[in-house]
Amino acid sequence: MTKKLTLLTLGLIFCLCTGCAVNPITGQEQFMLIPEQQDITIGREYSPEVEKQLGGRIANESLQNYIDSVGRQIARIGHRPDWEYHFVAVEDKSVNAVALPGGYVFVTRGMLQKMKTEAQLAAILAHEMTHIVARDSSAAISRQIGINILLSAVTSEKTPESVLLIADLTRQILDLKYSREQEEVADFGGLDYMVRAGYNPYGAVEVMQMLQDQQRIRPIEFLSTHPSPQNRVEYLTQKIQTDYYRLEDLKVGEEDYRNIVLEQLAD
Repeated sequence: MTKKLTLLTLGLIFCLCTGCAVNPITGQEQFMLIPEQQDITIGREYSPEVEKQLGGRIANESLQNYIDSVGRQIARIGHRPDWEYHFVAVEDKSVNAVALPGGYVFVTRGMLQKMKTEAQLAAILAHEMTHIVARDSSAAISRQIGINILLSAVTSEKTPESVLLIADLTRQILDLKYSREQEEVADFGGLDYMVRAGYNPYGAVEVMQMLQDQQRIRPIEFLSTHPSPQNRVEYLTQKIQTDYYRLEDLKVGEEDYRNIVLEQLAD
């Protein structure tokens, strides 16, 4: 083996080794060359534009605090409790929830109005947080947009052109697609998170049933980026019946959700 080939081989081995990361949800190795710090940078830099494009924050601090408190209960028992999470309710009327790398979760007015319990809210937040912890969002950005493109846009001087570029890139972020495998992992991971946080897992089943019912009426934004196999309700129900017990001790939170969310949004 020539010296040049040896160096090339060693370089390739180094890249492969440094690019290996363990998905904390599955416990399996996955190829990931993007450092976590870039997740945090992208989330911090693009979250204001995401919030803007989703209609801005709902101007109700008690509702925002409630959403945030449910999210933080889940974050505390997650695989990355050391990350700084942000759970925000936005004005967009579509039925949707969005996860950004680095710990940012947005849930729309349309989604909040369709849900009926705190357990259902916990299911959505846990599902999105699982995408973040598994770094699905980062992988999707890297594959569908390009990390370097996003970072170069936010580090350049703020000109009218760069502002328009960031707005366009944000629209692409909002259209990121997850694979069916990533969705199934997020379903099961989110289920585990919400149960360990003290919530009744049937909230996740109810959310999926609600989304399927809404999809029959009109296309649901959430399902355009989160593929929805027909057996989703079935495999979640089977998982609950097989693995979880003493569900009567777990929180549903119908009254709290009605008082803090539904009645406030109806005003």
